[in-house]
Amino acid sequence: MNKLNNFLQAVDTSLVSYAQSLPEGSIGRMIGLDVDENDLEAWQDVIVIFGVPEDRNARNNSGTGKDLTQVRKEFYRLFVGNWNTQVVDLGNIIVGETLADTELVVKELISFLLRLKHIPVVLGGSQALTYATYRSYDVLEKKVNLSVVDSRFDLGMLDKHIDSQSYLTQIIMEKPTNLFNFTNIAYQTFLNSQEEINLLDTLLFDAYRLGSIKNEIELVEPILRETDILSIDIGAVRQEDAPANNNTLISGLDADTICKITRYAGLSDYLSVLGIYEYNAEKDINHRTAQLIAQMIWYFVEGVNYRSYEFPSIDLENFKKYIVLIDEDTFQFYKSDKSGRWWMEINIKENNKTKRRTLIPCTYQDYLSANRQEIPERWYLNRRKLG
Repeated sequence: MNKLNNFLQAVDTSLVSYAQSLPEGSIGRMIGLDVDENDLEAWQDVIVIFGVPEDRNARNNSGTGKDLTQVRKEFYRLFVGNWNTQVVDLGNIIVGETLADTELVVKELISFLLRLKHIPVVLGGSQALTYATYRSYDVLEKKVNLSVVDSRFDLGMLDKHIDSQSYLTQIIMEKPTNLFNFTNIAYQTFLNSQEEINLLDTLLFDAYRLGSIKNEIELVEPILRETDILSIDIGAVRQEDAPANNNTLISGLDADTICKITRYAGLSDYLSVLGIYEYNAEKDINHRTAQLIAQMIWYFVEGVNYRSYEFPSIDLENFKKYIVLIDEDTFQFYKSDKSGRWWMEINIKENNKTKRRTLIPCTYQDYLSANRQEIPERWYLNRRKLG
């Protein structure tokens, strides 16, 4: 990545003045707004916010990402939590002459930040930018777990124009295929064909209906614990709480639930990019969506600040082991002394190709299910993937 100024338009001076006018202790008074490449290379573990005002491949949501001023104002005026985490705002990417130009800059900027072990927060713009985010991991030469909060699966024909409701096909099909797992969170059945639902099952991907998430939000935590990228379509939030999207519905996640999801994302030791897409300022009533996105980022930052950095697949010294017998099979669970989180062991074949982990995140409820002689559904799902 060359000089950041070649690719980015810094936060507007009026917003800088607004931030400086805010009370002591507010985010606006601590956030980095005049940051260059040397600063980022010198610092460690920084949360880096930037906007991408690209709407050319946003389906039925023209203008998305074009004005992020109110989102920034709402975020800056919030007060800092009990944090040690540094947050900077680089401003907006300068949109390219072509869509491919913009995607290339997004990819290069995120790759640059990932190499420095910073955590990008991308504000969009079309959710199809998730593809460029995914491709930014190519330089790391690692498999990627992608989770998406969306009412739709965003599948489409590969030979058709890729947009915000079909980009997933490109991620699945295009080489190099670095996708290890995909999870959809909060899909609504009536917006997805049965063929699409069956396809995700055939590909051994995971999908959780809106009702399941609303009834048991704790399901999301183990999903995000192994996620690298979380992409959120703000249209997955119900219209009452987030009207700033041309595809929003009266049904969807509520404000509290989406904030819990971003906090879980922040707590994840693996998650390295958060993207919040499809915000359309022209549709925002009383700045409701801007306020919500600001709070989503706040909870994400708080989560990052409280990361446990525990990896039971490497070191089990600070974990308690629980053994459960179901019929003639033995199931092993591990509980962290540090965070109270749970994992369960999957016995995979010795010649298994993936071998990414044999310990998978789970919930306390999975352990209780095993004690009731019920094999947890999470065990079945992961056993299929690991072979």
